[in-house]
Amino acid sequence: MAKESSFDVVSTVDIQEVDNAFQQTARELTQRYDLRQSGASIDFSKKDQSFTVSAPSEFVAGQVIDVLGSKLVRRQIDLSAIRWDKPQAAAGSSVRQVGRVVQGIDQDTAKKIAKDIRDLKLKCKATVEGDKLRVSSASKDVLQQVIAMLREADYGQPLQFVNYR
Repeated sequence: MAKESSFDVVSTVDIQEVDNAFQQTARELTQRYDLRQSGASIDFSKKDQSFTVSAPSEFVAGQVIDVLGSKLVRRQIDLSAIRWDKPQAAAGSSVRQVGRVVQGIDQDTAKKIAKDIRDLKLKCKATVEGDKLRVSSASKDVLQQVIAMLREADYGQPLQFVNYR
């Protein structure tokens, strides 16, 4: 009988690259003409893996998030890896917005991915293992078809395919 091949579906983000993008954004906030005196600020907590944007208005907060987004894209971090909450009113007329870095695949998303793989009706098996998903099959061609389907689908977070054996 043929040996089974497999790969893991994971969702990871390089926190050091995210921190570098944050540092560049903070520097640009002090240098860019339209944001310099606006009172906007951005903080990043490596422990919580979250951003906090404070700004005098939603428009300025949106500009800060756009600057951060451009720095993240330049460092090849998918923007869907950050989930932004709704803007909240803060002291005075300012707003605060929190964004969290998504690490790992939660159980609901993993079950949805496994169901989509089963719906392909291919000879493969998808099992949820913590915050990752293992797909195995006797045929490497089947695994390639599964990877192609997962690349086309949108699950609200970036997916990587590792440990392909």
